[in-house]
Amino acid sequence: MNTTDAWIRERTGIVKRHIAADDETTLDLAEAAARQALDAAGLQSNDIDLIVVATTTPDCVFPSVACLLQQRLGVTNSSPAFDVQAVCAGFAYALSVADNFIRAGSSTTALVIGAETFSRILNWEDRNTCVLFGDGAGAVILEASNEPGVLSTHLHADGRYAELLHVPNGVSRGYDVVQQQEAFVQMRGNEVFRMAVRKLQEVVVETLAVNNLDKSEIDWLVPHQANIRIIAATAKKLDMGMEKVVVTVHDHGNTSAASIPLALDTAVRDGRIKRGEKLLLEGFGGGFTWGSALIQY
Repeated sequence: MNTTDAWIRERTGIVKRHIAADDETTLDLAEAAARQALDAAGLQSNDIDLIVVATTTPDCVFPSVACLLQQRLGVTNSSPAFDVQAVCAGFAYALSVADNFIRAGSSTTALVIGAETFSRILNWEDRNTCVLFGDGAGAVILEASNEPGVLSTHLHADGRYAELLHVPNGVSRGYDVVQQQEAFVQMRGNEVFRMAVRKLQEVVVETLAVNNLDKSEIDWLVPHQANIRIIAATAKKLDMGMEKVVVTVHDHGNTSAASIPLALDTAVRDGRIKRGEKLLLEGFGGGFTWGSALIQY
């Protein structure tokens, strides 16, 4: 297509990404992430009493990826399991749902996953989209505690902008087109970029105000990995140097709902993020949807 590696790197920050094998599904990626999270937390499958999976690319119409994952992990306690769909803001949405389940006393140990095989809904002849997205999964486990780790979550949506970033066909509209493999991501990139920068700046201000925090009190920004320019613009709003921003877009591309937990996992495992630090997670996706979470790790 009419593009170059240099153009992609300069405009997006993406150097490489990962594509699921032909016989791999979103469930497979979610399971791998879930097992790593369980191992890191020192938990067994039946310790989990809630599974929330954020995904735009489920294995099938139903059952949900979360229900399929519950079976795959061997969770037999009949606890709730369901998917949420908010595209690139999906992990923030899923984390908020799980946090509120725990706050309400309905759950004590929640498995929260962002997982995508986004490559399956790309038009590989459309350079506006096909150079951006990759596949992957990331997971966290939330446990009830007297010391809250999720300090606050903030979720927003504005459906008036749906056609700027969407897949136009689905189950109840254009399903015959879907069956012909013509349901692909469509995006008006410049307009999405401008809206993303504005709304992410707004949610940063909102998060700080609600928690009565100064920008300087945030230790790490863990953003949705859509585009290095969007990430840099959000960091600038926080007066935060890029050395305090977790950036993995060069390794993963845009993995939609998986990008925040993938970035978080990377920075926790390499030792950058330490216990007690304050993390600001934020994402923006089609819908439009956007959201943030303030975490005391």
